[in-house]
Amino acid sequence: MSAAEDGSSDETSIGSNVESGFIDLVFEELAPAEMAERADSFYKQMEKRRTTRHFSTREVPKSLIEAAIKTAGTAPSGAHLQPWTFVAVSNSELKSQMREAAEAEERKTYSERMPEAWSEVLAPLGTDAIKEHITDAPWVVVLFRHSKRLRGNGEWGPTYYSQESCGIAAGLFIAAVHNMGLVTLTHTPSPMGFLRELLGRPGHEHAMLLLPVGYPAEDAKVPDLLRKSIDEISEFFD
Repeated sequence: MSAAEDGSSDETSIGSNVESGFIDLVFEELAPAEMAERADSFYKQMEKRRTTRHFSTREVPKSLIEAAIKTAGTAPSGAHLQPWTFVAVSNSELKSQMREAAEAEERKTYSERMPEAWSEVLAPLGTDAIKEHITDAPWVVVLFRHSKRLRGNGEWGPTYYSQESCGIAAGLFIAAVHNMGLVTLTHTPSPMGFLRELLGRPGHEHAMLLLPVGYPAEDAKVPDLLRKSIDEISEFFD
């Protein structure tokens, strides 16, 4: 994103930075060996991350969900507007309503809306209109993206790079969940307007992801897939 996360311009001088409320960066330089060890350790941990649709009903403390959301909230965002709301649901009745509404939309998608190209890539994943993860997982977290913000003058203005900002926050949330020893799933029932209604969110908030969080079921399965190699996902100009 072109705008600095704090809304400042790259051309702002150091002197004016201080006057406009900047503070010193807290930074601890690590020895090269420790940097390499941390990088390798984190990669190996994240390389084990898998997405499953099979969740245990085992309870998860609210404090862990709060920690994952707080981690997500450290994400950079366009003009530092932090255009997100994470709505965490453990209420069984509400989760049942969410599942019923999601499955109604998914049945339409799988039978009427889904183009052949989309169906083709979903086939190896074994997905269908049944979404038991919404009621099985002890927590369902819905990420809402803000398309507007209330300005200081009382008028509504746009947010900037909200899609990109929320995408980064979602990635940090997923990493935090994996880091604490739980699993999650990125579910995007389409359309998702029912989530705003069920969860009582304002009109400028748009459901972006539905993320069940919990322990995997004892018989949990994942697709037998391979991730692309470093050569397939990157290009370097040395």
